[in-house]
Amino acid sequence: MKVLVTGGAGFIGHHVIVHLLEKTDWQIISLDRLDYSGNLNRLSDALKEMPQAQGRVKVVHHDLKAPINPHVASHVGKVDIILHLAAGSHVDRSIDYPLEFAMDNVIGTVNILDFARTQNLMRFIYFSTDEVFGPAPEEVKYKERDRYNCTNPYSASKAGGEEFAVAYQNTYGLPIYITHTMNVFGERQSPEKFIPMCIRKVLDGKTITIHSNADKTQAGSRHYIHAKDVADALLFLLTKNPQIDNDFGGAKCPKFNIVGSEEWDNLMMAEAIALILRNKLSYEMVDFHSSRPGHDLRYALDGSLMESLGWTPHKVTDSLWRVCGWFKKHREWL
Repeated sequence: MKVLVTGGAGFIGHHVIVHLLEKTDWQIISLDRLDYSGNLNRLSDALKEMPQAQGRVKVVHHDLKAPINPHVASHVGKVDIILHLAAGSHVDRSIDYPLEFAMDNVIGTVNILDFARTQNLMRFIYFSTDEVFGPAPEEVKYKERDRYNCTNPYSASKAGGEEFAVAYQNTYGLPIYITHTMNVFGERQSPEKFIPMCIRKVLDGKTITIHSNADKTQAGSRHYIHAKDVADALLFLLTKNPQIDNDFGGAKCPKFNIVGSEEWDNLMMAEAIALILRNKLSYEMVDFHSSRPGHDLRYALDGSLMESLGWTPHKVTDSLWRVCGWFKKHREWL
């Protein structure tokens, strides 16, 4: 079995590659352009103590804003599965450069879908985000087929990529799944992201900014999930191959929410990190609307479909202990 992982040098992508190497005997091709989010040091660092990875990972450099030409295709070769994780994902940057995100996440998706048409695929998975649903009111958790309400160019570009995936299944019969996930954390994550940023600031005794409501009384909340759980959910979908009978006007292209086990607000997360690291927490609540336009206070997904199929994630606390300990030992990643 040969698997092409786009964005394989990215944070989530490299965890997916490691998990596939640990749990299968599959051959992996990583396709990446190595921009600010792609870092081959992640792969080399993760694989250096994995003898089972020897000879099983091939790295191909390509920017998906351009079609996969015959030269690149010859380096990739024939594949059985494509996991499309490559994407621009920084919300703040999407607000400043929306066209860049349309090119990366819409045009890039069309280009990999066109390549997929040349293969005899068992499965193509488009890796999307909870943000396509927009902010979630209290007590609301969005199911896979709920309406979309994009509130920034990043989420709009991911929704656009989703619709092309659906169209390519309807038009060309590609075997596509779509997944939504949110607030993934883990080892080797970019230090600009919330959890590694909190770990660094707690260790250094600096103040953490907690985005909150206008009254600064309620912190924003998310369902956090470790990247290894995300990778495990993708492998579960690939091996179980569930067939979902969706009666939405004959809609195809099954969708799956990959959701963390519990919802935590960001202040709870910062407090837990300080407790694990045994350091004092210094924080400041900031109105998220004024400080981060285009961001939403609460996101929430319903994970009941995956649970009904037999997949559940690990507890956030267990993963957080491991990640805090790892970053403390590997300060170079902070």
